[in-house]
Amino acid sequence: MINITFPDGAVRQYEQGITALDIAKSISEGLARKVLAAKLNGQVIDATRAITHDGTLQLLTWTDADGKATMWHSSAHLMAEALEALYPGVKFGYGPPLENGGFFYDVDLDGRAISDEELRKLEAKMSELAKLNSVYVRKEVPKADAIKYFTEKGDPYKIDLLQKLEDGSITFYTQGNFTDLCRGPHIPSTGFIKAVKLTNIAGAYWQGNENNKMLTRIYGITFPSQKELDEYLTLIEEAKKRDHRKLGKELELFAFSEKVGLGLPLWLPKGAMLRERLQNFLQKAQIESGYLPVVTPHIGSKQLYVTSGHYEKYGKDSFQPIHTPEEGEEFMLKPMNCPHHCEIYKTSPKSYKDLPVRFAEFGTVYRYEQHGELHGLTRVRGFTQDDAHLFCRPDQVKEEFEKVIDLVLYVFNSLSFTDFTAQISLRDKEDRSKYIGSEENWKIAEQAIIDSAAEKGLTTVIEYGEAAFYGPKLDFMVKDALGRKWQLGTIQVDYNLPERFELEYIGADNKPHRPVMIHRAPFGSLERFIAVLIEHCAGKFPLWLTPTQVKILPISDKFVPYTEKVAELLKKAEIRAEIDDRNEKIGKKIREAELAKIPYMLVVGEKEEAEGKVSVRRQAKGDLGVMSIEEFTGIVSEEVTNRKPFE
Repeated sequence: MINITFPDGAVRQYEQGITALDIAKSISEGLARKVLAAKLNGQVIDATRAITHDGTLQLLTWTDADGKATMWHSSAHLMAEALEALYPGVKFGYGPPLENGGFFYDVDLDGRAISDEELRKLEAKMSELAKLNSVYVRKEVPKADAIKYFTEKGDPYKIDLLQKLEDGSITFYTQGNFTDLCRGPHIPSTGFIKAVKLTNIAGAYWQGNENNKMLTRIYGITFPSQKELDEYLTLIEEAKKRDHRKLGKELELFAFSEKVGLGLPLWLPKGAMLRERLQNFLQKAQIESGYLPVVTPHIGSKQLYVTSGHYEKYGKDSFQPIHTPEEGEEFMLKPMNCPHHCEIYKTSPKSYKDLPVRFAEFGTVYRYEQHGELHGLTRVRGFTQDDAHLFCRPDQVKEEFEKVIDLVLYVFNSLSFTDFTAQISLRDKEDRSKYIGSEENWKIAEQAIIDSAAEKGLTTVIEYGEAAFYGPKLDFMVKDALGRKWQLGTIQVDYNLPERFELEYIGADNKPHRPVMIHRAPFGSLERFIAVLIEHCAGKFPLWLTPTQVKILPISDKFVPYTEKVAELLKKAEIRAEIDDRNEKIGKKIREAELAKIPYMLVVGEKEEAEGKVSVRRQAKGDLGVMSIEEFTGIVSEEVTNRKPFE
């Protein structure tokens, strides 16, 4: 008999070799019909796989993220089966589930293109195959046999993958007439897939290498009901309207130029003002919290990044070293700010009384992302991090962590990000070999994160084995207005860089000690944060942040002088206003200001000039009536001061 512990702590005994699906059936037939996979001792497995030892078991359904991921992975295999039926001779790369939903499969169609009409036929074929309720069967295969199978089939990409796998670790999964090289896990059968939508086709180099062949990447998503698919498609249409690339162009915030270089955004005046306002907002909060501003160069000696370990991590896939006229002298575009901050720490000796020291910088860093991975502002090659590095004693870690959490929450609340989960990433429970730093320091840091998150009332999840090798961390997973998850904000404890850079402080015992380093970035990067912010608020920024707060609209040319007087009064009240003095009808001016998402419009005509007033309109709300300029500036100032949320 084996002991199975459930998430609620209950323990039940079962015969050795029982499956998670059988366990679900023993509880309820209704539950069994919903089980897609299971998590045994933290590892996701097939619900039909035999359990041979004691363990903690979670039954995964569509309501669980791992359950969804398992179904989408299985759907990629279903799509592959449909492709093989419709396109004999198709060759397969790999087809994973996607973090934000759905799946893709990279395939080689030997130069054939898939039209929209053919994509719909592929969808129909997937639905047809799903109804057969084919079982996903797992089989362990010797490496030689696996290579022979795909050699005979003529699937070179699978052979390429197999070369990197060790014998004894290779498994096949078969459903219907399709067999694939795969670790799994998979859902019990194709019958769980009730609704299919193939969403996009793109090109992708095999294994992300530009020197390899360009494959066809087919994206799709599936659901356990047509109703859920319909709801998803409605959400997608809304997401298209909110796409930051579309709105960024319409609102004149940023642009890209191939002559400047792919993945290198150009900030237009309105975007630069928005970015600067965000930066000033956080800088003010940081100064009040005891941070010291620093500035570091955009490049650094290659040796700096060799010392930090970033050259080893990013060197091969990053911008290559810059060679100077001095023989043997090499510099790199900086991939991270932290090595520079370590060198700043070393510029003067530190006592235990000097700590904590908090260095903050809006530092631009550079990473060479592949062409196919670039995406608007969310994936770029040059981006500015709201980086700060805190150097503290081990006994200060908890207090510093709580202060950083307060700062992150202040940022989120000010920008209406109210739905988020904090992921606590800790060491693997068993294998400690891959982590550096003393056991004592790790225990202090891990407990500090757990206690800090609890004291701040955060909704948390703990993920064992997800800590970085240099320390535990806390990541904030934020849901936007459409329910999509983004990682915004991270706090990381680091024992690695203080060791690599030989950082020290003199303790109360008059002996040298290593400080603990905390990395934190509430925004993460300005580029990505602004992209998420644009889509979260659909371009309707809160009044305190928006580049243009007011558009003044004279009814005709003869009221322009009074309009200019109004603009001057608003400027003195620190309200950002523009005049639309074009020779256009007032209705057109109002419509265009609405489309430009200008929060307030002031219509000025004969009556307003005679009374020294303005007629006020609110974006998406309409006419608010006639009021004095003083009354209007009071309304705006109150809304800005209180940082009211999006409307």
